[in-house]
Amino acid sequence: MYEWIIIGGGVQGMTMASFLLQSKKTEAEKLKVIDPHSKPLENWRNCTEAISMPFLRSPSVHHIEMNPFGLERFSKQQGHHGFYGRFKRPSLELFKTHCDHIYRELNLENCWIQGRTKTLNKTGEHWKVTLADGKTLISENVVLAIGIGEQPHWPEWAEAAKKNFDHIYHVFDKNLNLGNLPGPVVVIGGGMTAAHLSNKLAGLYPGEVTMLKRHPFRVKLFDSDPGWLGPKKQRTFRMNADYTSRRNHIKSARHRGSITRDLQIKLHHLKKRGMLEWKDFEVEQAEAEGKTLTLNGKDGSLIQAGSVILATGFMPSLPGKEWINPLIEREKLTCADCGYPIVNEHLQWDRGLYVTGALAELQVGPIARNISGARQAAELILSGL
Repeated sequence: MYEWIIIGGGVQGMTMASFLLQSKKTEAEKLKVIDPHSKPLENWRNCTEAISMPFLRSPSVHHIEMNPFGLERFSKQQGHHGFYGRFKRPSLELFKTHCDHIYRELNLENCWIQGRTKTLNKTGEHWKVTLADGKTLISENVVLAIGIGEQPHWPEWAEAAKKNFDHIYHVFDKNLNLGNLPGPVVVIGGGMTAAHLSNKLAGLYPGEVTMLKRHPFRVKLFDSDPGWLGPKKQRTFRMNADYTSRRNHIKSARHRGSITRDLQIKLHHLKKRGMLEWKDFEVEQAEAEGKTLTLNGKDGSLIQAGSVILATGFMPSLPGKEWINPLIEREKLTCADCGYPIVNEHLQWDRGLYVTGALAELQVGPIARNISGARQAAELILSGL
C-alpha cells in the first residue's frame, strides 16, 4: 500500500512528485511514479534534443523544484550561468542537469516503476493500478499526470502520402534519422518546433531546406499571455460555469504556431545566407512519384520534396483513453463535452484521484500543459490536503 501513485513521469509527474516530497506531504518509500520509459522526462528529453533546442521558452522560475528560485540557486552553485534574455530563460542543458539533481536529491530513483498502465480501478477507499505486465499496486491517492506526447498529429494529406512515400516523418518519430535525409527537405509547420528544426536542418543541408507555414511568422515571447500565470485572467476563467466556453477560451488564448523574436532573427539570417527558404504555403494534397513527393498548395502552387518532416504538434484528444474511458464509465466521473475531466478547485476528480497537465486544463487554463501549469497544478493539489 502506498500513499501516492503518480501515473506519468514527464515534467508534470516529476513536478508533482517533487512538490509532494519537498512539502513533506509524503515520503519517498510511500510514493511510486509509473511511466513507460526507463527514466524521468525521457520523452520530453527526446523531443527537445531532436530539434536541438538551446533554451527553453519559459523563464527561470518555472522548473520542477518547489522553490521557484531553486534553478537559479543551483546554477550559481554549479557555476553554470545558462540563462538567456531578461526573463532568464534557462538553457536546455541547465534545466536537464537540475532535474537530474532533484531526482537524486529526493531519492526518486527508488520511486520509479517502468511500466504502462493497463487499468485503474477503485477498490473501496483505495485505488488499484494494474500494469501491462500484470503487476498491481494499491494506493490511497493517484495523480494522473499523462500528456499528449504520444499522440503526434498527422494531417490527412500526410496520412495518405505515407502509404506511397517512404521519406515522410513526424519530427518526434523515434525512427527518424535527421542525418540521412534525401533532399530537398521540407519542414511543415510554423511554430517553435518547426523553427528549431529548420535551423538545425539548415546546418545539415544548407540550401536544401524549405519551411512551409500556413501563416506569416507570429512572434510572441511566450505561448500564451503572461496574465494567465496569475489571478488576473484565471479568476474570470474559473468563475465561468460553461465548460464549452472554457475550452474556447483555452483555444483562443494559446499563441499556437508562434515563435520568439530571437528565433525569428536567426531564421532571417539563415535565409540571407541562402541556407534556408520559407514560404506561406498550406498543403492541400501530396502526390508521390518515385523518390519525389509533390506538395500541392491550396493556392495552386507546387513544391517538390525528397523528404518531408512534420512539425505539426500533437492531437488534443484525451490522452490514455484506452484505460481512462473505462474508468470514467465505471466510476461515472464527470467530463465536459470535449471529453476532458471536470474537477474541483484542488484538481480532484474523485476521492483520492487527481489530475495535472493536459487533463487539468479545464481548471488550470491554457498554461496547464506547460511547466508553469505543472507548478500551479501541484500547488492546487497540495492546498487541498
